[in-house]
This record gives sequence, C-alpha cells and structure tokens, in this order.
Amino acid sequence: MEELHDQGLGPILAFALVGALGIGSQWLAWRFRLPGIVVMLVAGILAGPVLGLFDPARDIGALTQPMISLAVAVILFEGGLTLDLRRLGDAKAGVRRLVMIGAPLGWALSTLALHFGAGLGWESSAVFGGLMIVTGPTVIAPLLRQARIARRPANLLQWEAIVNDPIGALCAVFAFEIVSAFATGETLGEAMAAVVTGVAIASVVGLGAGWGLVKAFRNGWVPEYMKVPVLFAALLATFALADEVLHESGLLTVTLMGFLIANADLPSHDEIRRFKEQATLMLVSGVFILLAAGLDVGALGMLDWRDGLFIALVVALARPLTVMIALAGSPVPMPERWLLALTAPRGVVIVAVAGLFGQQLVAAGIEDGAVLPPLAFVLVVATVVLHGFSVGPLARRLRLTGAEVPGVIVLGAGPFGRGLAEVLCRAELPVLIADPDLGRLAAARRAGLPAFYGDILSEAAEDRVELLNFDAIVAATGNDAYNSLIAAGLGPELGREKVWQVAGERDGSARHARPAQLSGRGFADGRTLQELEAMLAEGARFRLTRLTEGYGLGDWHAERPHALPVAVIDGRGRFEMVAAPDALEAGPGDRIVALVPPGAEEGEAGTEAAALARDAQRTAARAREDRAADATAETADAALPGTLRPAG
Repeated sequence: MEELHDQGLGPILAFALVGALGIGSQWLAWRFRLPGIVVMLVAGILAGPVLGLFDPARDIGALTQPMISLAVAVILFEGGLTLDLRRLGDAKAGVRRLVMIGAPLGWALSTLALHFGAGLGWESSAVFGGLMIVTGPTVIAPLLRQARIARRPANLLQWEAIVNDPIGALCAVFAFEIVSAFATGETLGEAMAAVVTGVAIASVVGLGAGWGLVKAFRNGWVPEYMKVPVLFAALLATFALADEVLHESGLLTVTLMGFLIANADLPSHDEIRRFKEQATLMLVSGVFILLAAGLDVGALGMLDWRDGLFIALVVALARPLTVMIALAGSPVPMPERWLLALTAPRGVVIVAVAGLFGQQLVAAGIEDGAVLPPLAFVLVVATVVLHGFSVGPLARRLRLTGAEVPGVIVLGAGPFGRGLAEVLCRAELPVLIADPDLGRLAAARRAGLPAFYGDILSEAAEDRVELLNFDAIVAATGNDAYNSLIAAGLGPELGREKVWQVAGERDGSARHARPAQLSGRGFADGRTLQELEAMLAEGARFRLTRLTEGYGLGDWHAERPHALPVAVIDGRGRFEMVAAPDALEAGPGDRIVALVPPGAEEGEAGTEAAALARDAQRTAARAREDRAADATAETADAALPGTLRPAG
C-alpha cells in the first residue's frame, strides 16, 4: 500500500478507478435508495485523502482541471437540451421570476452572508457571491430523480439551476473584473466593456453554432450516425472559443447552444438527448470523484466557525428570502415555494470556478481570496449532504412527490383494458386508463376509472399526466403498431422491463416479428387482444386473490387449473405482468390478478376476501386441534399418581 501511495496509479489505472468508483457509487445509491451525490463524495474522499489510493494531481496531473471544465461544459449543454419551452407549461412565470429577480437578489444576499458571516472582505464576497447564484445542475438532476418530485416544482428547480449556472459564473467574472480594475488602476468603463464584449461574443457563438447545427441536421447535411459526434465536436469547439475570449463565458455559450437545439423540434432530438443523458451520468460521476479525491485537507485548516455560520446563513436565510421575494405574487403555490426555498444544493461549477478566482484574487493582492476554494468545497459537501437526505422527506411532507406506490398506465379502453384497470383499482394501485378513441374511453369514465383522452406520447399528456406517479405501462390497444410505438417511446423513460405489450395477430410469423427494441414484454401466455376479449365475452372475469401462509401458490393452482394469471402485485405494491402460467411466482402477501373462466370460481370464491376467510378457518381449526391436544394431555396427567405428575 505504501509503495502504491508513493508511486501513484498512472493515468490509465486512475481513469479506470474514477469510472469504477463513479458508476459503482451511482449503482449503490440506486440499489439502496441513497442520495447518489453523497455516495460519490464519500467514495472519492475515501479513495483520496483517507486511503491515499488516488490523487488527481499526482496520478493525472495538469489535465485534471481542463477535464473538469470540459465535463462541466458537456453537462451544461445537456441541461440546455432539456430547456424546451413547450414543456415548461405552467412553471414559466416562476422560472422567469427566479432568474430575473432571484439571481440578482441571491447575489446580494450571498455577498452579505459572506461578508458578515464568513468575515471575507467586500471584494472576495462580491466575486464569490456571484457564484452563489449557481444551484448546481449536476446535483439537481440526480436529486430530482431520487426524490421523484412532481412535474412543476421539478421544472422550476431544473430550469433555475441550468439557466442561472452560466449567469452565476458571469456575475463572478463581472465582479472580478471590477475588483481587478480598482486594483490595477484600470477604469471601470474598460472593465465593464470587456465583460459585455465577452458575453456578446459568447452569445453569438453559442446561438450561431446552434443555428448551424439545426440547419445541417434538418437539411440532411450530416448523416444520422454522425450527428452525435458532430454535436460533440461543435460543443467542445464553441466552448473553447468563447472561453478564450472571456473566461467562464463558454458556459453561457454551450447553454444557449443546447437551448436553441432543444426548441428547434428536430426529429432526432430525443435520440440526441438520451445519449447526452447517459454521457452526463458518467461525467457527473467522474467529476465528483475527481473533486472529492483531490480535496486539500490542509486548506481546510484555513476555515473556522465563521464559515459554518456563513453556510447556516445561506441555507436558512439567504436562499429562503431569495425564493419567497422572487415568487411573491406569482401563481406558484406556497408548498412549491417552500420546497424551492429549502432546496439549493451547490455543484461542481462553484468548486471549479472558485479555485480559479481564488488564485486570481490572491495575485491581485486580496489575501482572503485563498479561502474561496476550501470554502466552496465545504459549501458543496454541506448542501449536497443536507439536501440529499432532506429533499425527499420534505417533498413528501409538502405532498409534492409521486404516489408512494407507483401505479400503472393501461393503454386501451376496451373490455380487457377496462377489466384490468378495475381490478387494479380494487387493489388500491394508482391506475390511469388512456385511449385516443373517445368512444371507447366513455365506458371507462362511466365506471369511475381515471382516464386520459389522447395520445400518451403527446405534449398534452406531458402537461396533464403526472408520469411520476406511474412506473409501468400495459399497451393493450387493438392497433399493434401503436402498441409498439408506445413501447419504443416510453421504454427508455420507464425502463424496458416495465413496459408490457399485448401479442399481435402476426407475432408468430418470422416475417412480421418485431425486434426487441421496438416492442414491450409479452404477457398472458402470448394471447392476442382478440383472444383475451373473447374470453371475457364468454364469461371469464378478472379475480384478485391474496396468498397467505395458509393459502399458497399451490392451493391457488389447485383451485383454478384453467385460470390465466395476468399480473402479480407483491406485498409492497409492486406490479408485474405474468408472461405465462408456468412463469408465475408469488408468495405470502402477494396478490394474483387472473382471468378465471365461468364456473371455475363463482361468487366470492377466488377473491381476496374468500382467501382470507379460508385462511382464518384453517387457523381456527388448528387452534381447536391444539386446545383438544392440551385437554387430552391434562386428562392423562390427572390419571397419573401424584409423584409422577409433571411439576408446575
């Protein structure tokens, strides 16, 4: 271990370790329902300062900082790709206020907290206060995914983080240029002109690059297989060009570029966005491992209790005041305002940029600039840990999360879809039945089922359907091509293992077989919708049966040899369609949804109440047998001589 500590890992092994720690941390966080950012920070600190296995400065060298800068550029560009104005909906007014009022107000309040809380001079406070506008898109996205926050507050948090990220960096640049002007004798007008010129050039470069890419993609000048590589190359080139003109203006460039592409309505937009999301997941993981492993423990000794006071002021005073004032009089409901007011984790941008400005402030003769890098790291760790563990419970308390038990979207309001939706409602599972045919949907509405009229992939569905409440979809319309479209469209969003599709009429033909990526998972032993609805027309009914310790799967099979198991709901409410009868797996506490032919299970037989009643009868019978056995033993004891009776 000591030899490895002295010699280092070497760049190749170091990159492999960063990847393994980053993605491994993300997987552990998903598996054990922990905040992913917190797990990554812990992994990086353990591998770096604690165990000394990995030191970015030693093992990667001078490339560490440029790599982090480029990774942040890609992350912000991916964020810009999510800024589709058509999907903003009713969060538009709130986002406008958070950017136009919240950003300058947050800068002012953070500067005051730095000066009076941390004790920094006005120069360092103004520069770092500008950076405090940034709420960290690298952190917000994983938190939203983990906490399952409702659509509108999630949009507010995400848009604020992405839009304010380059604004915060540019505010810090603006403040530094003014401070530098006073230190070097440069006029204030010259300093402001340099900043305005840099911002203008960065904006023109970003919008120009975005417009050029949209035109090239739309006119077919770039083949489909080269679109993502061309996008990456253009992204890196525009970021580098803008950053050369004015440092940190590249962040504005890539955000504007992503924003323009997001609103251009390109046919290939979804494929580009999904690839970028996967790349961003890897980059966020790597960046946090690098920052945590490169922590300078010695620099933390420069901090004292006043820095803790500063963090408390930011979290408990500056951020809530900023949000409440910015959103005063807006249509944003009060619970959503409180969620935003108490959620503001900081991410990698503030750490990366604070290190640069800290060095430049010290070079300009402002000594307390040296405190900015360790203060930024502590701020990020504190807010990430705090909000990582608090945002979920806070959102649940404010009733701004998806359903505790995720539900099911049943696509198709025919007899099979309605019957399945009704039995899932009886099981107290959130259900939405959707159909683009208003006539078929009328019967579902008369039955009191939650319904959506229209295409579930439409923009109207994005505004009206809280997809966060659902984690499974059953495509069971009479249009096999439409079912496949739904499976292909929602598979990447929900997870392909959670999308089921009824068998098509010609699925058995090799000539018409669909590729796996264009279809959902099968169920009901490969029966078509016509066959399933024919069973219902002949008198079959959906039945819901709970298994218990005394009434197991074998008993269920014995009583219903001809039943067709359709789905299983486990003890925690998780839903799973059943591929075939021999694939059925269920245990005590699970509930089986099945199509039971007429005559096999009449009346209450086969229902959950009947299963519980039978289980109670078996328990009572065993209790009577136990009491009879005890009475027999007591009679036998009474017949024995006193000296042979058991004591007690």
